[in-house]
Amino acid sequence: MSTSPTTPTTAADRTFPSVPVAVPAAGRAGRASRTRRRWLSEDGAATAEYAIVIMAAVGFAGLLVVIMRSDEVRGVLSDLVRSALSVG
Repeated sequence: MSTSPTTPTTAADRTFPSVPVAVPAAGRAGRASRTRRRWLSEDGAATAEYAIVIMAAVGFAGLLVVIMRSDEVRGVLSDLVRSALSVG
């Protein structure tokens, strides 16, 4: 093993040889349990629901824009506003 002329100053600068480590069965079960809890937890569920609702609202707004640009709908809305504003 060779040493470098400069000494590492942080833990990220140090390199360690890769040594296989045997994980006992209880450690694997504990790790699996933590992973399962992480996947089954509802952290972030509200954020995901808000994202879905926002995407649905954007899609609905896009559909309304397409509908409102059609000539038939413009004519119906213009007639409705004229009849509402007419006196008599």
